[in-house]
Amino acid sequence: MTRSLQAVSYRRPSVLESLKGGRRLGLETSRGATPAGAEDHPRFFSGFLTSPQAASAALLGVADVAAARYYQPQRPASLDPVVTGNGDRLRFESFSGCGGVYARLDVLAPGLDGGAVGHGTTNVDVNNPLREALSRLGTDDPLHLRVGPEELAVTTLDGPVVEKKVPLPDRWLRGFAEAQVVSAGFEQRAELPAAEAVRFLRSLPRTTAGRGGSSGTRWMVPAGSTLRPTTRPVPGAVCLPGPERLVVLQRVLRYATALRVYGPAAGSGAPTAGAWEAVLPGMRLTLTLSPDASRGFSGEGGVLESLATDEAAADAELISVLLAWEPRIDVVDLAAASGLTADRVRAALVRLGTSGRVGYDAAEASYFHRELPYDADRVERHNPRLRSARSLLAAGAVTLDGALATVTAEDGHAHRVRDTAGVLSCSCPWWARYRGGRGPCKHALAVRMARREDVTRAAGAGTDGGVR
Repeated sequence: MTRSLQAVSYRRPSVLESLKGGRRLGLETSRGATPAGAEDHPRFFSGFLTSPQAASAALLGVADVAAARYYQPQRPASLDPVVTGNGDRLRFESFSGCGGVYARLDVLAPGLDGGAVGHGTTNVDVNNPLREALSRLGTDDPLHLRVGPEELAVTTLDGPVVEKKVPLPDRWLRGFAEAQVVSAGFEQRAELPAAEAVRFLRSLPRTTAGRGGSSGTRWMVPAGSTLRPTTRPVPGAVCLPGPERLVVLQRVLRYATALRVYGPAAGSGAPTAGAWEAVLPGMRLTLTLSPDASRGFSGEGGVLESLATDEAAADAELISVLLAWEPRIDVVDLAAASGLTADRVRAALVRLGTSGRVGYDAAEASYFHRELPYDADRVERHNPRLRSARSLLAAGAVTLDGALATVTAEDGHAHRVRDTAGVLSCSCPWWARYRGGRGPCKHALAVRMARREDVTRAAGAGTDGGVR
């Protein structure tokens, strides 16, 4: 598995201080992106949290996910959460070490008091002493939050006080991209009031079962104000893969006013991803689960179609200029401003998501702007199916014949790819196993690229003919 070493530096450790008349939570930032360009330690907020205990518990939940491996948990993992200032809210995001759980805490305008929210994205230090201090926070004292350095001064020549170096796998970066693509297809499926949310979450297993590293997949059917288990994915059912992965939500149960569930419509019966959102006073804590605890989001393949088109790459460059850390990206407005169709804007947003430049908020059914503080361009360069498809195309392995195509693999075996109303299927074992559930196979991708090249050549020939 390809990985790099990510260096994250802070001027000092984040700390929870006791002050006269309250407490102050100082979260230190690392190098990040802002409207003014890259900054070493950007400052995003200084003010009060209106629900300090709930916010502390939710922030610990995000940190829990960053430090967790829900599959093969004996291997430790930890990566500092990412914070984004969107002008009217703060977003804290993390990904589990196994790549199967994405967590996001949205601290909305009603959850913040007394300060303007800046714009930009960076890492935020959540160290062990801070975690211990937050877990002991149990008073009703006011809590002042500072995200970024206390004074807007340049780092001293002595350098940062805290430096962390952690391995950053490519699959972790691809997971961030795939999670937002999957979430864009979600709709709200259920909402449980506080009492039912507590009952439901407390009924779930807290640990994995057996050597498989998971308690398996469950299906739930909305029934009034609760969720009822079912043995199969009947219409309206929602999937809960690896239910022990929701244990983080139990941190905030006492503050939750509702539990919302988002997911796709039940289809073939195969497990699907889903998002589980705890509604808190002025905040939302959301966990998005991959379809199986044993496989992370990185292999879902939802971004491959957009990565494989040069048109989306050019459109993404145009759309990126129009982004300004908006909390909600309006596709219609972007289409009007860019002159592109809404479908091309959505494809461009998927492309931008592969480099960590946009996320998706299922609660508001909209994209939002952020810039992950990692070399996320590796997502495309190191995607194995995309690399293989381009190699097949370059080797002349694709033969087109109307709705059919033949792709000669590296071992000389010929695979047949069929186009049915724009959906490509393949005769290869990979397609037979997943039936498109994890995106296109490398042969279908190569055929898609070849057909686009044919269309481009034909358009060019038509233009030349018109000129002559």
